[in-house]
Amino acid sequence: MHSVVVLALDGVIPFELGIPAKVFGLAYGLDGRPLYRVSTCSPDGSPVPTNADFSIAVEHDAGVLATADTVVVAPSYHPSVLNGVLPPGLAEAFALVRPGTRWVSICTGSFVLAAAGLLDGRPSTTHWFHTERYRELFPATRLDPGVLFTDDGDVLTSAGAAAGLDLCLHLIRRDHGSEVAARAARRCVVPAWREGGQAQFVERPVPPPTGSDTAAARDWALHELHRPIQLAELAAQARMSVRTFSRRFLAETGQTPGQWLTAQRLGLATGLLESSDLPVDQVAERSGFGSAASLRQHLTASLGVSPAAYRRTFRGSARTQRSSGGGVRRESTGSTRTRAPHTAIR
Repeated sequence: MHSVVVLALDGVIPFELGIPAKVFGLAYGLDGRPLYRVSTCSPDGSPVPTNADFSIAVEHDAGVLATADTVVVAPSYHPSVLNGVLPPGLAEAFALVRPGTRWVSICTGSFVLAAAGLLDGRPSTTHWFHTERYRELFPATRLDPGVLFTDDGDVLTSAGAAAGLDLCLHLIRRDHGSEVAARAARRCVVPAWREGGQAQFVERPVPPPTGSDTAAARDWALHELHRPIQLAELAAQARMSVRTFSRRFLAETGQTPGQWLTAQRLGLATGLLESSDLPVDQVAERSGFGSAASLRQHLTASLGVSPAAYRRTFRGSARTQRSSGGGVRRESTGSTRTRAPHTAIR
């Protein structure tokens, strides 16, 4: 069983501290056995003051880091962390971590990894509110301030709050395939996939309630992805004009209808590539891209790989976790860099 050790420092944020235990704890193989064991520690095993009005008791001290396959540094708002200073004894604690262990940070946990020198020359991110301070303190890192998370193989970082959920689900998906991650996401009642390169939502005003939304149209569209969908059809499902629907859709999802549909089709196509032996042209047809060339173009633009390369990468780990069959239809909030036509949205 893969061992995940979560490090809590003074000033830890309780919500983000609980994310790894919640998400990894819901990842099960087809045989029903858990795939991860999650342990939480503080440097000395003492209760940890949080940024709320309570402390959290943990079961372990830093010695448990020696057992980790993945170390997750939870975020802290302690002044020493935000000033780029490692807490006393933490360098010695990090020395216990075995070579090859995967390092992960959530939100301001990236300040800790950067202060330890683990992010020098590597891509990283943090909560958008702290990016300027992070850039000043750690100029040797390759900060990408707008993304939800970064994945540099054995070192991964995420933005704040819900982006930690996205990163943990991404790790499950990378380790065991999209179906296992989708099951964990459904139990958490969160989207199964938000692409790491999707922009953080930075101070976006919340639209006033109108008594109607586009959820019904999105739910309908998830069952029609195999065919071209007209923008007018989507608007009709929501009982709105095309103009009102487009404006409301963007306010609710942060994406245009075309961008959202492309993301859903990519989610369906990647699930089919992982979980079935369908030829690429049939995967393209079922996911609404129409042709293998169109699927290849969209997948390369979004993820940087061809359908064949994607299948080779993910099919090996996914094959042991699932039986072959159809893909899982799910709503993804991942973004793409492609632009859909104005009316017929393929």
